[in-house]
Amino acid sequence: MQTYIAGTGKLATELLEKLAPNNGRSISRWPDETGSSAKSIIVHAGSGRQIGSIKDFCARTSSVLVELATGSSLEGSQPQFPVVLCPNTNILMLKFMCMLERSGAMFEACEIQITESHQASKTSVPGTAVQMANSLGVSGSAITSVRDPLQQANDLNIPHEHLARHAFHRIRIQDGPCTISMETRVYGDSPYASGVQQILGAIHQRELQPRVYSITEFIENGWV
Repeated sequence: MQTYIAGTGKLATELLEKLAPNNGRSISRWPDETGSSAKSIIVHAGSGRQIGSIKDFCARTSSVLVELATGSSLEGSQPQFPVVLCPNTNILMLKFMCMLERSGAMFEACEIQITESHQASKTSVPGTAVQMANSLGVSGSAITSVRDPLQQANDLNIPHEHLARHAFHRIRIQDGPCTISMETRVYGDSPYASGVQQILGAIHQRELQPRVYSITEFIENGWV
């Protein structure tokens, strides 16, 4: 299947540059309009402007839509084609998120603090942190967000060379005198492209049904 990348931002550009062709099929930018009738994979890494034409194409060709946006309108929908929701494509992080989702209720009586840090240019909702909070029964409004580079370097020990592109999350669970602290650190862009590559490989290997798949389902099934 041909793979198209929809979007014009940083993530879409990185995917176009770093994804490897599969079985000789090239990775191309989504052309907005295409008369092709071939079943394809469309990776949506854009703002949503192109989602209408992409949905029409997928419905017509039974193509697979991989949605990378957080809070997509496709959540809860009943599409006529396969949709894979991937608000995070870092596979190790996804496995960590699955662990939290399964075990989060065990800590409901504890005091929990969640801190997240991303590059100062990030203005969107920190979707991964919100998902962590949901798994642990914490309100999203209680998440501490850090965007000041000085604080990131001094308090969170983010290396200066990664201040422009990083994702940091810290979960602190306290029960009286006992404290557990867990941190996740992602530097640069390579984990995201690598994750998308694995997700594309999993799609190529199986016939997906016309419904919404969470990337969590891929993790739990051992597909990635």
